[in-house]
Amino acid sequence: MSQFSKDKYDLEERTAKFGEEIVKFTKTFKKDPIILSILVQLTRSGTSVGANYCEANGASSKKDFINKIYICKKEAKETKYWLRILAMAVPEKAEKCRDLWREAQELTLIFSKIASTSSKGRFN
Repeated sequence: MSQFSKDKYDLEERTAKFGEEIVKFTKTFKKDPIILSILVQLTRSGTSVGANYCEANGASSKKDFINKIYICKKEAKETKYWLRILAMAVPEKAEKCRDLWREAQELTLIFSKIASTSSKGRFN
């Protein structure tokens, strides 16, 4: 069972925990210049998912909500990219990268569904 499964249906909490896990994970690396640049990008995209979801929940309009959800999806996809690059650069951390990648993939699918449902007028 995933470390994120407990909060599977509380998306705000789930995305916050995902961001926290990204931060904890990035703190475990030696900071050589190449790895550091990857870690900065990973931290930005991985924590941005939850921040943008919080913004979506406080959206001023349906259009604003949908836009923020698309940003969540985009940031989750970017996080997957940086996890892939990091796993290649530091093979001994590949297993943890895969775990986080799977969660980012689930979040991508969730935000894709929310975006498609919202843009079809099913949410007010």
